[in-house]
Amino acid sequence: IQVMPEIDVPGHSSAILAAYPELSCFPESGAHAVRTGAPFMDWNTGGRPAAIYENTLCPSNEKVYDFLDKLMTEVASLFPFEYIHTGGDEAPYTFWEKSPDVKKLMQREGIKDMAGVQSYFGKRLERIILSKGKKMMGWDEILEGGITPTTALMSWRGVNYGIEASKSGHYVVMSPTNYVYIDYMQGDISTEPRVYASLRLNQTYKFDPIPEGADANYILGGQANLWTEQVYNIRQAEYMTWPRGFAVSESLWSPKERKDWDQFVLKTENHFVRFDYAKTKYSPAIYDPIVRVTRDSEQYFVELTTEISGLDIYTSFDSSTPDNFYPRYAKPQLIPKDAVMMRIITYRGDTPIGRLLSIPVEDLKKRVR
Repeated sequence: IQVMPEIDVPGHSSAILAAYPELSCFPESGAHAVRTGAPFMDWNTGGRPAAIYENTLCPSNEKVYDFLDKLMTEVASLFPFEYIHTGGDEAPYTFWEKSPDVKKLMQREGIKDMAGVQSYFGKRLERIILSKGKKMMGWDEILEGGITPTTALMSWRGVNYGIEASKSGHYVVMSPTNYVYIDYMQGDISTEPRVYASLRLNQTYKFDPIPEGADANYILGGQANLWTEQVYNIRQAEYMTWPRGFAVSESLWSPKERKDWDQFVLKTENHFVRFDYAKTKYSPAIYDPIVRVTRDSEQYFVELTTEISGLDIYTSFDSSTPDNFYPRYAKPQLIPKDAVMMRIITYRGDTPIGRLLSIPVEDLKKRVR
């Protein structure tokens, strides 16, 4: 096992600026702090996020590069791996655009836009990293202003940036949100801590680290990400990782032509037995139904499916707990006008296997697509 460190700059740098405000574009503002749990970015801009508070290193400040040189010297001495990941993602331009010093930098260097400013920062940072005998990797945003031929890329906003980079001769690690962001919910929203997106096991299993159009010679591999802003202990980390970690492993280590979902499910269930013995926590969401709601005029219908074959679904709208003596689900169900709660459970034969889902009707209606 080899470990690649990540020091995420120029964005995601609130902690650095709280300790060293002189590395910001506006050191006299007095607003530099680590705001744990408090909003510091506006994600509703329709494009690159805007900063509410300054959280980016200042690319026109020479002190920044002196600091990074010292920092990368220490990092390089601690980690023998050939790459250092330097982030580069979600770096807002808000305070750069306001900075007179950044404007002077742009005039002096002939830089046309803020993507070019970030590219300037990245190229200077890479020179520092190369001087330590290491190579640089960054998230796919660094492509926007241009990167050097020796920079490697980690593609997280889908696979297209990774495809583009590989065709240009850059080494790539595929890490797309829609397949391998395992901080996303993996079951029904009624059973999971709420996160802004979902990623079920069968979707993770579809991950292809060498998608069509990519130059396989430049694809180093893939990576699943478990961001832990909403993972508060190791048991929850286990729950979020397994069984999706199995799907990632098989996608990376097995030839595409040998992948088989039904066989994968059998192997996964065998591992559940081992995990139970080892007291390792995992998600049973693979057994839970997938709930979708549609609307026709003033009527609402619930459509239920399962990720795996061989399961029967039973439901109730009368606040009772369904079992396999209730009518078996066969087609979309009309929500009765006077219903308050829908309960859903899956069975394998005569044995209940999924978790009991209890979903208020008002919540169901909010799911209409």
